[in-house]
Amino acid sequence: MHIHPVVPVRDMVVFPGVIAPLFVGRPRSARALEEANARGHLVFITAQKNSMIDNPEPDDLNTTGTLCRVLQTVRMPDGTIKAVLEGEWRCRAVHFISGDSFLEAEIEKMPSTNTARTKQAEALRRAVLSEFESYVKLNLKLPDEVTHSAENIGDIDLFADIIASHSLFKHEDKQKLLETPDLIERLRMLLAVLMRENEFLKMEHDIQEKVRNEMDKGQKQYYLREQLKIIQQELGDDSPLSEIEELRARAEKTEMPDEARDKVMRELDRYARMAPISPEATVARTYIEWLLDIPWNICSEDHLNLKDARKVLDEDHYGLEEVKERILEFLAVRKLAADNMRAQVLCFVGPPGVGKTSLGRSIARTMGRKFVNMSLGGMRDEAEIRGHRRTYVGALPGRIIQKIKAAGTNNPVLLMDEIDKIGNDFRGDPAAALLEVLDPEQNCSFTDNFLEISFDLSKVMFITTANSTGTIPKPLLDRMEIIPLPGYVAEEKVKIAKKHLLPRILKEHGLTKRDLTIPDVTVRNIITAYTMEAGVRNLDRQLSKIARKVAAEMANSSTSEENKKTISVTKDLMKKMLGAPKLHTTKIPKEDPTGTALGLAWTESGGSVILIESAVMEGNGNVSYTGNLGDIMQESAQTALAYLRSNASSFGLENFDWKKKDIHI
Repeated sequence: MHIHPVVPVRDMVVFPGVIAPLFVGRPRSARALEEANARGHLVFITAQKNSMIDNPEPDDLNTTGTLCRVLQTVRMPDGTIKAVLEGEWRCRAVHFISGDSFLEAEIEKMPSTNTARTKQAEALRRAVLSEFESYVKLNLKLPDEVTHSAENIGDIDLFADIIASHSLFKHEDKQKLLETPDLIERLRMLLAVLMRENEFLKMEHDIQEKVRNEMDKGQKQYYLREQLKIIQQELGDDSPLSEIEELRARAEKTEMPDEARDKVMRELDRYARMAPISPEATVARTYIEWLLDIPWNICSEDHLNLKDARKVLDEDHYGLEEVKERILEFLAVRKLAADNMRAQVLCFVGPPGVGKTSLGRSIARTMGRKFVNMSLGGMRDEAEIRGHRRTYVGALPGRIIQKIKAAGTNNPVLLMDEIDKIGNDFRGDPAAALLEVLDPEQNCSFTDNFLEISFDLSKVMFITTANSTGTIPKPLLDRMEIIPLPGYVAEEKVKIAKKHLLPRILKEHGLTKRDLTIPDVTVRNIITAYTMEAGVRNLDRQLSKIARKVAAEMANSSTSEENKKTISVTKDLMKKMLGAPKLHTTKIPKEDPTGTALGLAWTESGGSVILIESAVMEGNGNVSYTGNLGDIMQESAQTALAYLRSNASSFGLENFDWKKKDIHI
């Protein structure tokens, strides 16, 4: 017995007669190699029982290993040592000796037994060689030269160890072969392992061949999926539900009309017969998933408490009493008539910023329904409403069906914004497609081009918004009940600012009422001097501008929280924050000056007073108009001029020479 340094290795077995490289990174193993070089270049190589252990103790090592000769050692730049080893003898560690810097073991050699070249040994050798040749052919990781080198080995003991070393067996199988000194027993064990590995490799090749015949080259993902499926079939494992079975199970659980269910089942049968990689299969799967995802029979329960409805409308909007009354009337009829009520489409018409869209959201909150909205502004393609047919690449249902799917119920409040801004071109007229959607007599069987089956839209509450009705086609306008939303007067804007805008703006800018106050008179000055609108959007922007400046000033201030003063926005501070006033009110003269008349004008932002001035000069009897006067204004001026000339004597103009005077209005 001799004592030699020990180097534990992970997932590696070195056989006698084999030259193998070894990379050593652990300090104890490196020290053992250095000691081996100093003692005669012999080191005991044994495998760990558990490769996850970084610093193995003697109990973590196999007692059987190989005494190897260190042929060469090279220290790498990263600090590891590359060693070239040659296996000399199969050995067993009698006991391990744990030193301070490395591990040693007292070892004894394990000479091979039954090494005589008998007929049995030769027969086993030939059988092992035959199986190894098949193994190399089936395993693409091994070169063909390995077979020729093994064939030329005359020593059967060395032959068995060389075959075991070159084979890509499991670590446990190699360790068992190393621990078997009986040559006949080792050959039998080697033959059994080779036969088992060849069976696995043949099965793997059969799987690959089956899959390769069913797929095109390059379809790697599909190939791996099919390979896994066939492996599960060969092993007899219960595979999970296939894709088609999952869709079929979903179809059975989903509540839908009989027409839709029959369509889904037919499409599932078609899909099951398609190749999964074909383009038609992708289209069919998308179609089936859309049919299963649509809420055919899922509806939310209506909450029609009028007191709560009034409370919600008052919380969300100030003023608009006539509009609120009409909405409450609609809800009252809905409550009493229930399903007998004829479906109605409400159309809120008014200038920008008066709360048309938010009214639709408030109605949904009042009724307890889901709210979805879609903008129709600039829409030119009819397929946006009716969907594309499935023959087109990337076809999808129209936006009506998409929004209903997003809502998750078949009775949401669907707001169609900017219905007065629909366009049309060679792709069709979306307004014409909306005739079916918004007609209560037809929308109970709305057919989307993608779905190809009817969907009941009669439970959906449609609300549309527009800035004016002039551009809405008459047939479409006839299907909607127009509810005008007039602009707000200054007093209403002040109330809206105090009740709705300021609390939200303060919260968005991290301020409180203690930090910033804006008196009513300041809000009124902002409305008259900085905004000219029917709604409150520009007012919102101006108030936000003030809040930003206050927030910036507070962020830059070094004053403590306790000593901060409330900033009250006065008229002077308002001008400093917002700049010079952008609008000026028209000053109405107290007396009627000669050549000046008062006029009233209507705009989307409200009414205004205008002054019409005229001047008379020497000329040829011409009348000129400036100031962008419209046709009505010019006609009014011509009428007034005709009245003056026909009643000249009443105004003391008998001697006025109309042909020598020019009038500028």
